[in-house]
Amino acid sequence: MPDARTSDFTIELDAVSYEAGGRTVLSDLTLRCSSRRIGVVGRNGSGKSTLARLLAGLVKPGAGQVRLGGIDPFQDRRAALATVGILFQNPEHQIIFPRVAEEIAFGLRQQGMGRAQAEARTEAVLASFDKLHWKDAAVAILSQGQKHLVCMMAVLAMSPRLLILDEPYAGLDIPTRRQLGRYLTRAGTRLLHISHEPSDLADCDELFWLDRGRIVARGTPAELLPDFTAEMIRLGDLDDIADLAG
Repeated sequence: MPDARTSDFTIELDAVSYEAGGRTVLSDLTLRCSSRRIGVVGRNGSGKSTLARLLAGLVKPGAGQVRLGGIDPFQDRRAALATVGILFQNPEHQIIFPRVAEEIAFGLRQQGMGRAQAEARTEAVLASFDKLHWKDAAVAILSQGQKHLVCMMAVLAMSPRLLILDEPYAGLDIPTRRQLGRYLTRAGTRLLHISHEPSDLADCDELFWLDRGRIVARGTPAELLPDFTAEMIRLGDLDDIADLAG
């Protein structure tokens, strides 16, 4: 059931552009969306991960403005800690502590919690996922899927109003993908899921198709995914992989 933290929340991009290495990655993105489960689909290199980092406030747009629930996630980092969390494709890029409990407690301390409060919250989160026995486990001994779950618990412990998923299922087998998906569904958090895999996004309320840094279509999964899939198949029949990047 939606709570006050996830109701009346709008993602706004106003003419957002971003360049890296002299190359335009995102170009004049404008959207306004209040759906609870949002998907962004596009082939590799379309700018999806850059969009995720912009929304999370990890990078500054070259032009335009990003607003999440009325705040600028790059300019107001303190507010962003309570507003948005992100799960990356590779948990190794996210985990920084050797023990599970330390990893979960870190973000809570960043939010201003005292040590005892953060430890209590960490235990409560682990218990809610039936993983209290992981508390003192070394992250290094965990499987890739288990590391993804640690990252998920660490982010959800901070109670963000929006959770961004940047292809977190890439490289995982089907059972692990399904298990992580169930944890996310149970968490009941507003989601923005970014993926090149249509099946990951079939349950979204609203979907955006990103291509070469631009939004080229918007609709429900039923409306948009068949067209996206057909276009990916068409491109697969070409040989653009042989072309050198300019």
